[in-house]
Amino acid sequence: MSNYDQLHRQCRTLENLFDSKLTSYNQLASSIARSKQDVEATGSSERWKDLERELEELLEKLEDANQQLSTFAREPELLSPAMLRTIQRHREIYQDNGRELRRTKTNVQNALDQANLLRGVRNDIDAYKSSAADALLSERGRIDSSHRMTDDILQQAYETRSEFGRQRTALGSINTRMMHVINTMPGINNLVSMIRSRRRRDSIILGVVIGLCSILLLSYIWH
Repeated sequence: MSNYDQLHRQCRTLENLFDSKLTSYNQLASSIARSKQDVEATGSSERWKDLERELEELLEKLEDANQQLSTFAREPELLSPAMLRTIQRHREIYQDNGRELRRTKTNVQNALDQANLLRGVRNDIDAYKSSAADALLSERGRIDSSHRMTDDILQQAYETRSEFGRQRTALGSINTRMMHVINTMPGINNLVSMIRSRRRRDSIILGVVIGLCSILLLSYIWH
């Protein structure tokens, strides 16, 4: 009976410890599911592995203790009905603990997978933001280059327009001088006409004088 009492107390201790560790395990699964941080960076995955290892070891010890209690159940005449019910209850608790551990392990794994998926999505978003920012910076550089080229073309256009203005002013000045020369040409023409008229008059006078002299000379000869 002393062995039975010892195994009974061992089962109770292991069951209580298992419940405590399992509660921490469930809380960790919930925190992983709610957390938006990197699971690896926060160390959640290491705590999960440690707790899972401890729970598996406790479950193995419970299995061993229950197997030893089962040897007493093979001789029911040596045990009271209350002892037999206790042995059966320990076996049921062990089975429930095994199912609960498997269920919780699945939940924790799902939480870890989800956290890793979210981390991957965030990394993809960050990478997309980075590439988008690089693309925007590159596009901004091209726009700035286009603006500089446009400014250069406009500057050249302004200089060309200024040069045309200077040439137009010079042509206007030349045109003014030409008009002034043209306006002074009628006076020159009048002077030339006066000179020609005087030459014709002198020629006529000279001809008349020569004619008179010729007539007087002929008259002298005839007499």
